[in-house]
Amino acid sequence: MSHARHITLPKGFLAAGVACGIKPSGKKDLAVIAAEADCSVAFVTTSNQITGAPIQYVRRTWPGGCGKARGIVINAGVSNVCTGAAGLRDATTMAKLAARNLGAAGGKFLVASTGVIGRPLPMAKIRRGIAAACRALSARHDADALEAIMTTDTRPKSAVVMTTLDRKRVTVAGMVKGAGMIAPSLATMIGVITTDAAVPPATLHRAIKACVHDTFNAVTVDSDQSTSDIVAVFASGRAGNAPLRAGSRAYAKFTAALHEVCAELARAVAADGEGATRLIEVVVTGAKTPRDAEAAAKSVANSPLVKTAVHGADPNWGRIAMALGKSTAKISAETLTIHIAGQKVFTRGKGCPFNEKSLSRRLREPTVTIHCSLGAGKAAFTALTCDLSKDYITINADYTT
Repeated sequence: MSHARHITLPKGFLAAGVACGIKPSGKKDLAVIAAEADCSVAFVTTSNQITGAPIQYVRRTWPGGCGKARGIVINAGVSNVCTGAAGLRDATTMAKLAARNLGAAGGKFLVASTGVIGRPLPMAKIRRGIAAACRALSARHDADALEAIMTTDTRPKSAVVMTTLDRKRVTVAGMVKGAGMIAPSLATMIGVITTDAAVPPATLHRAIKACVHDTFNAVTVDSDQSTSDIVAVFASGRAGNAPLRAGSRAYAKFTAALHEVCAELARAVAADGEGATRLIEVVVTGAKTPRDAEAAAKSVANSPLVKTAVHGADPNWGRIAMALGKSTAKISAETLTIHIAGQKVFTRGKGCPFNEKSLSRRLREPTVTIHCSLGAGKAAFTALTCDLSKDYITINADYTT
């Protein structure tokens, strides 16, 4: 892979990715992203009631979702979920090994794992992999680190935004993996974000929580929420700005940059959904409450009938109306208007005449927007999803065999 930089662009961070033999393909499967010194960290995790050992470990180590850390170690191929007490010991060992290999005995490492549920980690391979990754850490191995966390992803996903705080240039960079089992409720898949801004842990936690709702939490590929979702943000403070205070103008500016990175990564995940050929934006406006707007948008985005219709370039607005109606949102056909790819297809309780062949051609574009105006209020929400193809079935029918 190329030497393009992203996760190490903020000052004070190094990365590496190696192949340690977890993946049968022999591809890279273990990554370490580390700060040059302990730094602020904040994270959000899945709300699935069944969680992997890595999620349990980070929650126990940082019970408030923030604190100080040295970095994160991530493996792909085995998720270390439903592996009992041994799984938690393995997650703890991964963290301690990463710290020890960097000579940071007191430094804490986050852990994340992705892959098949229910299988134990091959710890002999992982021990060697962590040692190799720590030796390889540099500012030139970003692409290797990103490759190492991928599973069914078809392409790497990263984003970089720069801004200024206190007349100091600040960089926010992120990378994420995820293509299936995606319907986050607090975070998404596995995401790592770095910044050289000076941000106290609690302030950093507030910022990332503010950013996930309409970015990562707006994504659904298949309505199945992962057991291993985590998004972690590290702040080295090397940019030299004054430490951010929540509510300040500088905090707002930083949060806007962080939100931009999260939004770009979220769109990349939706566009790379397993078997996807199109990104679908479901825009709901005119809802009575924000909760109604989100419920309506996600009901459409999660509908297999809507997703297959888009895949077949079939402008079947009836499926959209159905999906809206089954949601918990307050919906009335008499006030509802639906547009598909800019074409009005339904209003005031009935369908509108339109050129089906012309609209079908527009449904073959890389991005398709479905706009539903509920006519019940002023709240809005946009959900991100993808079409549902035969390839999704092929990928998931053969996932472990």
